[in-house]
Amino acid sequence: MRKITLYTAMSLDGFVAGPQDELNWLIQFPNPEQTDYGYAAFLETIDTTLMGYRTYEVVLGLEETFPYANLTNYVFTRSTTRGEAPYVTFITEDWLPFIQSLKQQPGKGIWLIGGGQLNAAFLQEKCIDELIIHVMPVVLGSGISLFQGLTEEHTFQLTRTKSYSNGVLELRYQL
Repeated sequence: MRKITLYTAMSLDGFVAGPQDELNWLIQFPNPEQTDYGYAAFLETIDTTLMGYRTYEVVLGLEETFPYANLTNYVFTRSTTRGEAPYVTFITEDWLPFIQSLKQQPGKGIWLIGGGQLNAAFLQEKCIDELIIHVMPVVLGSGISLFQGLTEEHTFQLTRTKSYSNGVLELRYQL
C-alpha cells in the first residue's frame, strides 16, 4: 500500500501560511548554507501530489511553470465548475473513497502538500501515514494553521529529528 506523507514547513506558532496565504516569511527565511532541507531526496520518493484548491493557486503563483509537471497531481475542490488545467486533475467527488483507492494503486509515495483544511480532513480520517515538518524559528501571530479547524486530539510517534544551523528543526512522525 502506498504511503501518504505530509511534508511541510510551519512557524513556531503552528502556521503554514499567513492570513492571506502569504509565504514570504518562508521564502525569505535566511538559509546561508543553501540547504534544501531534504526536499530533493523527498521528491525522489513520490510520484503523486495532493493539494487543496487554495494551495494550488499559491503554487501557481510561486513559479513561472507548474513545479510538479512530472508528477501526477490531484487538486481537491468543492467547485464542480473548475474545468481542466494543465498537469492536474480536479477532485470534486467524495474524497475519502478516492484516496483509499489511490493508496491501493501501484506507485511511489504520495505527497500531501496541504493546505490546512485538507491536512485536517486527512488527519481526521487517518489518511496520513507520516509527517515531515520543518519548524521555522519564526512567529507569525496569525495565519493558516497546519491543521485548520481540527477539533479532535491525535497522537504521533516521533521517529527522527534533525536540526539545521539556521535554527530550522525537522521533525518526523508516524501515526
